[in-house]
Amino acid sequence: MSQLPQRVAVREVGLRDGLQSIAVVLPTERKIEWIRREYEAGVREIEVGSFVPARLLPQLADTAELLAYARTLPGLSASVLVPNYKGAERAIEGGADLMIVPLSASHAHSLANLRKTPDEVVAEVAKIRAARDAAGAKTLIEGGVGTAFGCTLQGEVRVEEVLRLMQALLDAGADRVSLADTVGYADPRMVRELFGKAVEIAGERLWCGHFHDTRGMALANVYAALEAGVNRFDASLAGIGGCPHAPGASGNAATEDLAYMLASMRLDTGIDLPALLALRADVAGWLEGQSLHGTLWRAGLPQTFDTHQAARAA
Repeated sequence: MSQLPQRVAVREVGLRDGLQSIAVVLPTERKIEWIRREYEAGVREIEVGSFVPARLLPQLADTAELLAYARTLPGLSASVLVPNYKGAERAIEGGADLMIVPLSASHAHSLANLRKTPDEVVAEVAKIRAARDAAGAKTLIEGGVGTAFGCTLQGEVRVEEVLRLMQALLDAGADRVSLADTVGYADPRMVRELFGKAVEIAGERLWCGHFHDTRGMALANVYAALEAGVNRFDASLAGIGGCPHAPGASGNAATEDLAYMLASMRLDTGIDLPALLALRADVAGWLEGQSLHGTLWRAGLPQTFDTHQAARAA
């Protein structure tokens, strides 16, 4: 077995990727409580929202307020998704630690989701990098390559194209890149092979894996990526989220399930699982009537599970 990373970061994306897929508009004070309590539970990376027009996604209209709050929490890396140059300007102005620029390796998905070709997104990243540098800002740029394992609109997405676009993002000035199974097509073998090649190209600049649990493969795919050397993963509390171009998608990897798997494997996440489960229960109440996912909340922690030992990853 490959040597696994001993420290693994979990980046919470429920406040963006999750809530944008739910019709309910959660009050800002609830979102602030969500951020505070995840922080208190040990989560140190949170995607707080996206700078998109409020008329398109009213669920994310308060991203600037959430970013301002997140910046008051010591040691928290607050990220935002920016679909274009204007969004990047707002991220820089707001002092985000990281802005994620999404790129679809699928040409068809890119046009449907972003109204740009993949290479036009690469050109936009170059403009964003120039603006960031001109402003003297410290906000890092992550190029997120989505539909990396296939697409519901296009079908096959060639590995060579995924790697070409990943390299193009780095050449355009992205500080980091990540790979996402946007529509839940990946399996562990595919993940191990693609991430293995991506690590060879990007090294430590390959920042994150993002897996959807559409076909129940998310945690298995995380394990395969761990074997390839990846040590950071996106997840969404209660597994909320999805893609509008992935019919039947059941959402993201559930934060609580991922954190439990990693802790049970004695990999250090720094996350307090009972506190995370308590928050999950409250979020379920806030989102009553919505489709939630995950399994740990139902079964609970095993009697043999030593939460303190797992947190220390001894």
